[in-house]
Amino acid sequence: MTDFLMQTLPGKRAARRLTIRLAPRLAAVLAFMAVLAAPQSLRAQRRVTIALDSARFDTLVQIVEHQAAVHFFYDTTQTDSLKITLHVKDELLEKALTLALDRTGLFFAVDANGNVFISKGYALELGTPAFQPDTGAIAKTEQHVNRRPVQDAARETPSTEEQDATLREAVIQAKLFIVGEKSDNPGNVTLAGYVRDAKSEEPIIGASIVVDNSHNGVATDQYGYYSLSLPRGRHVLYIQSIGMRDTRRQVQVNGEGRFNIEMQGQVLALRNVVISSEKASNIRSLTMGMQRLDIKAIKQVPVVFGEADVLRVVLTLPGVKSVGESSTGMNVRGGAADQNLILLNDATIYNPSHFFGLFSAFSPEIVKDVELYKSSIPAQYGGRLSSVLDVSTREGNKKQYEGSAGIGLLTSRLNLEGPIVKDKSSFIIGARTTYANWLLNLLPDQYKNSRASFYDINLGITQEINKRNTLFITGYLSQDRFNLNSDTTYSYGNRNASLKWKHIFNNKLNMEAVTGYDRYQYRIDAINNPVTASRLGFDINQFYLKDHFKYYLNSKHTLEFGFQSIHYKLHPGTYTPVGDKSLTIPDTLQTERALESALFLSDEYKVTGDLSIEAGIRYSMFNFLGPSNVNDYAPGEPLTAGNLTGTTPYPGGKFIKTYSGPEYRLSARYSLGENTSLKASFNTGRQYIHMLSNTTAMAPTDIWKLSDTHILPTTGAQYSLGLYRNFASNTIETSVEVYYRNMDNYLDYKDGAVLVMNHHIETDVMSTHGRAYGVEFLVRKQTGKLNGWFSYTYSRTQLQMNDPLAGEIVNGGNWYPASYDEPHDVNLVGNYKVNHRFSVSLNTVYNTGRPITLPIGVFYYAGSERALYSDRNAYRIPDYFRMDLAMNIEGNHKIHQKTHNSWTIGVYNLTGRQNPYSVYFVSQNGVVNGYKLSIFGSAIPYINFNIRF
Repeated sequence: MTDFLMQTLPGKRAARRLTIRLAPRLAAVLAFMAVLAAPQSLRAQRRVTIALDSARFDTLVQIVEHQAAVHFFYDTTQTDSLKITLHVKDELLEKALTLALDRTGLFFAVDANGNVFISKGYALELGTPAFQPDTGAIAKTEQHVNRRPVQDAARETPSTEEQDATLREAVIQAKLFIVGEKSDNPGNVTLAGYVRDAKSEEPIIGASIVVDNSHNGVATDQYGYYSLSLPRGRHVLYIQSIGMRDTRRQVQVNGEGRFNIEMQGQVLALRNVVISSEKASNIRSLTMGMQRLDIKAIKQVPVVFGEADVLRVVLTLPGVKSVGESSTGMNVRGGAADQNLILLNDATIYNPSHFFGLFSAFSPEIVKDVELYKSSIPAQYGGRLSSVLDVSTREGNKKQYEGSAGIGLLTSRLNLEGPIVKDKSSFIIGARTTYANWLLNLLPDQYKNSRASFYDINLGITQEINKRNTLFITGYLSQDRFNLNSDTTYSYGNRNASLKWKHIFNNKLNMEAVTGYDRYQYRIDAINNPVTASRLGFDINQFYLKDHFKYYLNSKHTLEFGFQSIHYKLHPGTYTPVGDKSLTIPDTLQTERALESALFLSDEYKVTGDLSIEAGIRYSMFNFLGPSNVNDYAPGEPLTAGNLTGTTPYPGGKFIKTYSGPEYRLSARYSLGENTSLKASFNTGRQYIHMLSNTTAMAPTDIWKLSDTHILPTTGAQYSLGLYRNFASNTIETSVEVYYRNMDNYLDYKDGAVLVMNHHIETDVMSTHGRAYGVEFLVRKQTGKLNGWFSYTYSRTQLQMNDPLAGEIVNGGNWYPASYDEPHDVNLVGNYKVNHRFSVSLNTVYNTGRPITLPIGVFYYAGSERALYSDRNAYRIPDYFRMDLAMNIEGNHKIHQKTHNSWTIGVYNLTGRQNPYSVYFVSQNGVVNGYKLSIFGSAIPYINFNIRF
């Protein structure tokens, strides 16, 4: 054991990050073995000369190690924000360290071999351990590591389990791993593998792996997979990830090979809200306008009725807005709600909301990772103009069975997971349902007979066939049903299923192939009156195939390429009678079919350590397919019902209309220093499917329409520039981004447009030009008892309709605000961690009221008063303001107990402000009356109980 410890305690700076804070027993072992092996000459008193002003702790370490020939062991999370001011000349090492660490809460201990152990909250006393009389083995060495507690130290004594876990982790960090066979061939080799949670074997997404503290590093993908190109020889890998202990691995890389890494989970009171996977990821990352949300951060934000909500938290990010209180439709950088591609494990979610839009479709206990791309959209994504929201769910524990449950005022949930074959395959299943009718009974009399319900089910199965092949099966099912005190019942739901195959060809090349089926449907039943009983239905179905390759060419180039294909089949409307007595005349719109395909290629090129560029191209093609009867109109005349001349039939399989074109993706990052970077991006897109809605917010009755011979694809381009800077050792992130977007063929609606059961919908819509521009500010504090983020966005979105062939000119052909144009948007999310068990969260939202068209006068026609309306969207509803408060109370953190419980208590809309959802005008009895509708007009208290087992 002496030889082992001496080999793994080299006098190199790379070993300094061995965590000693929670492992005093290990410190004693290391110290004792070092004393045994140290020659007497090394035990002489050491002296140093230091002149530092507000320097980082790492700088002090480098100077002392160089002058005094010592080696430091410490936890970087305790020193990353520490600034040292010290001026000494030819001073004893111990005296210099005492002055340097004064009033920092840190203590040091130096053994005879020159190992310096830094600890927090108590000092280590390294003594001579006892021996067993007959064997000479070390016995009970932990008794010789004496702690001197500090009264003002804000720290709890670590448990035995924590110490043992840290002991195991420290031994792994000290060990040298040999990878590959020795070879005399020069050049770099590729090291690849998985980063997983040591407890559950689940992959860790976005873990940062940096080589030798250099600029050479990568982040793991959604499966925890990484690939690194590095020279042969000895290296130290530094690994960081959300909610996990920072760790390192010493590797001797002789040739190409696989190297898997396990990370230990960690409960850190001062790092609970983290949005990026690495402290400096916003500086180092090439991707611009991308935000990653960890589920732990999502659960901190108070939302209505206390149910953690992915989309509600996404709406607090800069550049992301919503038009209404209960809308889950997002407007990202001037885009409409249908211009966002929302993915759940590669499946498209067309309606991501439950219960009038109050809850999102994503169960918080299943979600693992959320990524939002606002610009620099990777070439693998397409079909939407504004953004991509990519939601990944957990794979399930491969080692043991676990579960969780929650009970709230409106919803309950249950989640189970565990191994199918230990360490090889796992399952995870989660379900939610509601019992909200008691709340609807509290509404005024005209709504007391209202009813509402929803449920959703998530299923995931992971099967590792071998080291190179893994299968993933995922499914999602949701259903909503409600009526508002009428004979009309609304229902809608999602059905999604996918099969994914991940194959690793070698350390440089891997592939993901996925196929699946998505379905969204809604139905409106009015059956109380047998004579008029009817049913209106709509559904969209798509089958898809995606193949995505990633090739790590070398340390400078990473290539991604592949293809995608989607087959659409829409039933845009069926209106049928219900029952034999119904006199309803049936009507059916013809089925729409199309094929959307794309090829893509991108290259991430690290030009220098400071400059990186990613260039990509995506070529997409859209084929509108038969069978179909296409409306014909008089040539050169506006598309109106009066100019309809007939129809042209096309047989099945016929390519009726084809659209295609390239989409360009370009982004660059230039480092202006260790804590500052400048980024720029340009990307274009094409969207072939459109949402037709008679409401500003997303609604269950929204209709999706494919491009055809008359409705063109929407195209657009975005230019972005951003400056990113971190402060206080990367604990405070700041950024400012500016952007400009333009859009062509964006659909707006003519006055009095009819969108439901319209056999010639092209006559009620019009193509417009659009432009959007804005600036986004973000300040985010990731660590400390007080953490959170502040965002401010100024943005404008305007449309222009000046084409006489559309039949009407809007606002004289001038630019007018889009219905979701909200110039000012402010969000403040704050969390204060009182202790390990109690925290308080605050969420404050302000935004400008959205545009509206108001009556500005009256006139009389046919004996009745009529309204004269202003130019389109010339006025605004009142501004929106809301403040939410939540308290999170957790049970004890004992590891070995059957259940872990927690409570969430809060108030939504703390100030009780009656924010207007909409303002509308109705002519009643010859008089025009105005009304304001508020969804939540008072403060709403809530309480949730959560249990994990």
